[in-house]
Amino acid sequence: MRRLTLLAVVLIALLAGCSLIAPNADTDADSSVTLEPRSLDSDRPLGTVGNYTATDTFELGPNSSTGLTTAELEAVKYRSMARIEVVRGLQFREDVGLEIVSRERYRQENSWAEGAAGPYTNELWRAGFVVDGETEYNDALGELYGGSVQGYYSSGRIVLVTDEVDSVSVDRDTLVHELVHALQDQHFGLARSGTTVDERRAESGLIEGEGNYVPHLYDQRCGAAWECLPDLEREPGTANQRPFNVGLYLSIYAPYAEGPTFVRHLHERGGERGSANGSARVNASASENETGDGEWAAVDAAFDDRPSSTEQILHPERYPDDRPVNVSVADRSGAEWEPFTVADESESEGEGEGEEKDETDLRTETVGEATLFATLFANGIVDRPLTEGGTDISPYNYSHPITDGWAGDTLVAYHDRDDEDRTGHVWRLAWNSEADATQFREAYLKLLERHDAEAVSGATDTYRVPDESGFAGAYRVTSEGDRVTIVGGPTVASLEDIHGSETRSPPSAITAVGPLPTAPAEHSTTGIAASAISDG
Repeated sequence: MRRLTLLAVVLIALLAGCSLIAPNADTDADSSVTLEPRSLDSDRPLGTVGNYTATDTFELGPNSSTGLTTAELEAVKYRSMARIEVVRGLQFREDVGLEIVSRERYRQENSWAEGAAGPYTNELWRAGFVVDGETEYNDALGELYGGSVQGYYSSGRIVLVTDEVDSVSVDRDTLVHELVHALQDQHFGLARSGTTVDERRAESGLIEGEGNYVPHLYDQRCGAAWECLPDLEREPGTANQRPFNVGLYLSIYAPYAEGPTFVRHLHERGGERGSANGSARVNASASENETGDGEWAAVDAAFDDRPSSTEQILHPERYPDDRPVNVSVADRSGAEWEPFTVADESESEGEGEGEEKDETDLRTETVGEATLFATLFANGIVDRPLTEGGTDISPYNYSHPITDGWAGDTLVAYHDRDDEDRTGHVWRLAWNSEADATQFREAYLKLLERHDAEAVSGATDTYRVPDESGFAGAYRVTSEGDRVTIVGGPTVASLEDIHGSETRSPPSAITAVGPLPTAPAEHSTTGIAASAISDG
């Protein structure tokens, strides 16, 4: 019952957003409505864009209840830009294009998951009990997103997606969110350097966190200081009956759920950047240079020193000093199994623009605290409401005693030398204390039990999930001090060949190098970014 309730709740969050009526267009379903960018006066005052100011009021036309004219939409866009400048203390350097497209056209022109993800990626998400072995990772993404994307920002242009171009409802927060991404792009750039799942989620926590926090501050002025378009009533539908992968959703959604709290924490520091060694004044920021105050200085500085783990997003007081430890995994594979290298699978579920890797580098991942929480919650190990401990800007709370002690992790995927689709893994996790490690190991054993695992007679710390399960296979779970090591494979016999005893072969350290870089991300909203869709 709790899982079914969660499905309804999170899908509402995924699809939420219908408060700005966009243009009335005499076009067919395959057409679009486009506002081309114009030149902006470089000498204009902050809070004035395209001859519109933050305090302007509009007298909308008689058809505004069913759609704005193109001119009215442009006015709304410029007024929104002016208001963002006032809230954020940064000026748009360039105009931002805006396009309304039908969902049909969007589907024709965009595919977030072409082809199969590949055995490495499938094993990664199977190892975390997120996507089972009977489901291809990209298929899980397709089921998750379906017709959900409402809009995105890319290369100076915002695209808003609607089911019907001639009667479009677009969330005001969606427009503001994407305009914030445009402002970020113009001042800080949106290229990502993270090479692991956790690093990319952390960077997104800053980028998407601000993208949600600024609309929150914007909305606080609506009614009191600003006239804002009213929220539209959302008609009940059947969307919340559509099944999707809860663990995958929560992993992807973490930057949106917890990022705003992280950014608010920085914003409330003002010109001070917290440190384990005390607080120090940051260098003059863009906002201080342009507006004379430094209330956003710590946020600006974070774009130069981006969070390195989702631990820092979930626990802002740990930023910037509490960085993840480097977790090495000894390669003790035997004659029949070998680890994946970069050359084995060139496709990347990541979006990082980190240094390029040699094809002989071993391919590894760091899952991180947020995704650990996601899988334990989705599998019923975290037994509390998702909203317990949430806040006004971050209703989902990803912090839990089982995962709060995370200090770092490295996952290495292996494949049978004769069959690359026959895969296994070694996942080593570091914790802040031995007690934290013991607590996680016990939670992981409960997860195995949830999937009907049974202890294997004669094999220490080894468990077998039956063939009827989508996570069928053997798992060896050991702990030593503040480390937990999980070895997974298709059979009990395979575990020793994937990761045997230390005396069987000389260990060689596997360095966490992450996946290959891919193209720069697009940024979107509806609760989840388009950039996150290929995020691994």
